[in-house]
Amino acid sequence: MLFLCGIPLLLMELTLGQYTRRGPIGALEKICPLFKGAGVGTVIMSFLLGTYYNVIIAWAIFYLFQSFTIDLPWRNCNATWAITCFDDYGVNITAPNGTKSATEEFFDEVVLEKSAGIEEMGTMRLELVLALLGAWALVYFSLWKSVKSSGKVVYVTATLPYLLIGAFLWRALTLPGASTGLRYFFSPRWELLGKAEVWVNAAAQNFNSIGIAFGSLIAFSSYNKFNNNIVLDTWAISLTNSFTSLLSGMIVFSTLGNIALEQGKDVDDVVAQGPGLVFMVYPQALAKMPYASLWAILFFFMLLILGLDSQFATVEVIITSLQDGFPRWIQKYLRRHEVLVLVVCFISFLIGLPNVMQGGIYFFQLIDYYAAAVSLMYLAFFEVIGVVWVYGAGRLSRNLREMTGKQPSLYFRFCWYAAAPVLIFAIWIFSIVDYKEPTYNKGEYKYPGWAIGIGWIIASCSILPIPIFAVIAVIKAKGSNIWEKMRNSIRSQIEECPCCGRTTNCLEEAHNAGEEYTDRQVKLVVYNPPMANGDAKAVQATAEKGEESESKKEKDVA
Repeated sequence: MLFLCGIPLLLMELTLGQYTRRGPIGALEKICPLFKGAGVGTVIMSFLLGTYYNVIIAWAIFYLFQSFTIDLPWRNCNATWAITCFDDYGVNITAPNGTKSATEEFFDEVVLEKSAGIEEMGTMRLELVLALLGAWALVYFSLWKSVKSSGKVVYVTATLPYLLIGAFLWRALTLPGASTGLRYFFSPRWELLGKAEVWVNAAAQNFNSIGIAFGSLIAFSSYNKFNNNIVLDTWAISLTNSFTSLLSGMIVFSTLGNIALEQGKDVDDVVAQGPGLVFMVYPQALAKMPYASLWAILFFFMLLILGLDSQFATVEVIITSLQDGFPRWIQKYLRRHEVLVLVVCFISFLIGLPNVMQGGIYFFQLIDYYAAAVSLMYLAFFEVIGVVWVYGAGRLSRNLREMTGKQPSLYFRFCWYAAAPVLIFAIWIFSIVDYKEPTYNKGEYKYPGWAIGIGWIIASCSILPIPIFAVIAVIKAKGSNIWEKMRNSIRSQIEECPCCGRTTNCLEEAHNAGEEYTDRQVKLVVYNPPMANGDAKAVQATAEKGEESESKKEKDVA
């Protein structure tokens, strides 16, 4: 999945953003107006994800403040909230499903004050509301001075966690039962490959981890220098992401093996599935460390800054797309970049408030399932079709060569044209055929019909823009009949020079004179002064042909 879809599509999106100098909406509209809706859909999906993803950061902030104690509150079951919690799991081995670890009980009863279901949303958790407000304040002050301000913050937030990951890995590997968890982690279960759900989840995890079809890669690469080596960036991002995921998985499953040993359960049954997994597994490992409070503070601080890194990308997609799509309106009513960021963050905060109610975890799970899992493959498929099959893998290759001076390898072109579209389409169809309604806590809680309906409304927000904007593009296209309009609606707004195939750096004056130049005869001098995203780049091109004098060239051109 990584090599057939993840890495090739990562390069595709980086090429799109860097070449068009636009966010996802502007980039897809520029290469193929008919597929503008795919860009709109990715922005809507990112917005929905941003509204609830910050809730995870809010949980991290809550745990961070709870860690400033001599004895961690989730260390044992000697508290009033510990109802079904046992420290000595041996007393209940005959009925293991009736027990919970202290960390699970703390998360459910103290952090969430979890209700019985989404039907009982209850009241807002004041501590979580304040934590959520604080999380959005951190996002705002990191992005308010444009992407350059977040870039400086990332130097710290992207490097510091690796020091802590190394320490946590060492501790996790030394826990009793760690080998059991690692054996479970690295042992393939081939029989599961026949299930469509496994492939759908694998693709969703791969795309989520790298950022495919979320628009963030296109948005961030639009700020790159025109000749930035994105092929090198592609491999660096992919390998670093895979290595980090491997380390994180080893930490999680080493700890799961230890918990399974203590509770007398299989690793499969240790912790219920859900977004709170990291708040149940890691805290138990922290409680076993010397100077547990110090390690807990460091861990949740690390979790906080890692979450902010991801949230920066999500919010930047929205901001960049708004700047591309409504520059005059923003300049007229909001005027300053800081105001735009404030509006986006405040609206996202308000929409995310249901997630911090007593029944918020059920709402959180519902949005997570329908906002991303259901629509992600759908958006990715139409994005790939619009870019690779309509705009053309050949043109995309020439665009990449124009920026980097190198043609993409046969591996990338094959994956763009054949492997990725076919695989994504197959997974998308499998996900439809094998569709299952979401549940919580391994099926123990099933959502009511009205909640499923809300879920599909959420999913349709990112699905419907593709047909809607396709119809709009056809209606607005020039032509005397529907076929001409269709043909013009898929025509790229990027015009290539018939002589050199270039667009941004075309030797227009020389080519108008009927002279053809090869790449070896062309010397390009590209200037990229700092400009607002979406502005045209100042480009100067000069040609050297053989040993002709400058006066001879001017005469020929004239």
